[in-house]
Amino acid sequence: MTVLSVGTPAPDFTLPTDMGEVTLSALKGRPVVVYFYPKDDTSGCTREAVGFSCLAEEFEKAGATVIGISPDTVEKHGKFRAKHKLTIGLGSDPDHRVSESYGAWGEKSLYGKKYFGVIRSTFLIASDGKVAKVWPKVKVEGHAEEVLAAIKAL
Repeated sequence: MTVLSVGTPAPDFTLPTDMGEVTLSALKGRPVVVYFYPKDDTSGCTREAVGFSCLAEEFEKAGATVIGISPDTVEKHGKFRAKHKLTIGLGSDPDHRVSESYGAWGEKSLYGKKYFGVIRSTFLIASDGKVAKVWPKVKVEGHAEEVLAAIKAL
């Protein structure tokens, strides 16, 4: 699966979240951060979500919306949000349709065993609906700050 490249139109999507439905095209006119993560309430995914939530006010000041997407259910997202006091939107993509369209679903390996799953990656969508920056295979530490800096540079 190929990851989207800078300058291409971001695939539109509508997903349920624990706070209602989110549609990417409805956010046109403002930058949107779409980040894909494997699973609610695991150590790396929690650190990433908390990182974005801690900077939510800064993202809002920059005019940006942050949406995290995983295969988890809306109900699980709600519990994850409450447990960690998250302030960002969490989209449910159980059939990994959206993850696949962004190239964030593919073969992974753990202890020599191969399987398919979400590849932790982030996409900055510019206000015109095109991909402005891509972070494939994200390292969690400092990632939210790096994305915020990229938004401010738009």
